[in-house]
Amino acid sequence: MAIGREARGSPESREGWDAQARFYELEARLAEVEAHRAILDLKSLYGTLADARYTRKGPRTQSEIDLIAAELSDLFTEDAVWEGGGALGRCEGKEAIRARFCELTLQYSWHFFVKPEVHVEGDRATGTWDVLAMITTVEGRAMWMVGVEHDEYARVDGRWLHSRMRLDSQLMAPYDKGWAPTRSPRP
Repeated sequence: MAIGREARGSPESREGWDAQARFYELEARLAEVEAHRAILDLKSLYGTLADARYTRKGPRTQSEIDLIAAELSDLFTEDAVWEGGGALGRCEGKEAIRARFCELTLQYSWHFFVKPEVHVEGDRATGTWDVLAMITTVEGRAMWMVGVEHDEYARVDGRWLHSRMRLDSQLMAPYDKGWAPTRSPRP
């Protein structure tokens, strides 16, 4: 029985396998890049909606806030966990997250999510983000908030969503006093 050239590993068959392997590798790399991009877009939309609950003059109407809170909660899986830490609390489940975003804990906020580190593995991913936020408390005090957000993501029906979000606040500093310790004036 004659063994065909393909079975013996002729140069032509190896090139075919190499091209197919390269194609699968490129396909996997493209999927990872697309997932990374979708997660960046997800985080951007989260920040936009979280801040959309406020104007420079204060909170929007409760009916507007309720609509925005529903959009925010749609960025989470059904069993997601949101942990704001301290007074912001912890919510488990999409409905609890929606209800939490209907509550106003500030008069104003503007979040900056920077230095993303996103790692994708199939339909799951993790990410960390540094957070800088300008906020105005309900008492009317302008503050800086700095923290690190630790996120987990899941792809559900082809869409990336938050499955867990945990904020580790690093500092809250009054805008007018800054974050540096008080120093004596130089002579």
